[in-house]
Amino acid sequence: MASKDDAPVGAANGNGNTAAQPSLNVLAQYVKDLSFESPGAPNSLRGRDKAPGIAINVNVNANPLSDKQFDVNLTLNAKASFDQEVLFNVELVYGGVFAISGFPQEHMLPILFIECPRLLFPFARQIIAEATRNGGFPPLMLDPIDFAQMFQQKLAEDQAASKVQVS
Repeated sequence: MASKDDAPVGAANGNGNTAAQPSLNVLAQYVKDLSFESPGAPNSLRGRDKAPGIAINVNVNANPLSDKQFDVNLTLNAKASFDQEVLFNVELVYGGVFAISGFPQEHMLPILFIECPRLLFPFARQIIAEATRNGGFPPLMLDPIDFAQMFQQKLAEDQAASKVQVS
């Protein structure tokens, strides 16, 4: 005998209402901006005794396209330098259009700033690796990014800034 819990997705519940299942779908992914610079080439390509210093910046932005569609942009900047010499500088803005529905409003920001960039990151990581390899350097394989920690840190910074403005 089937219970109410065995009802198919979108089936009417006991009140005659249909229950909306939460969904997160990737509708499109795209490169919005890609830049690779090696200002010291070909001298910057020579072998070195030590590894260069690499500075990496990550940023996430989200904009609504409609009630249920959002454009999320993951921006990655990586700059490699040795002493004062810039070996390479790569910048990527990688975007995705997401259809999001059925989630409570309080879950929307974590979905947009944690889950969506988490889905985009592997593709952006591959593009950065190929750009550096095509530039004559070993492929830069970015470590996984904890988008949840980034989101929590951003919330804490925003709260601290709002307390400073109020005082």
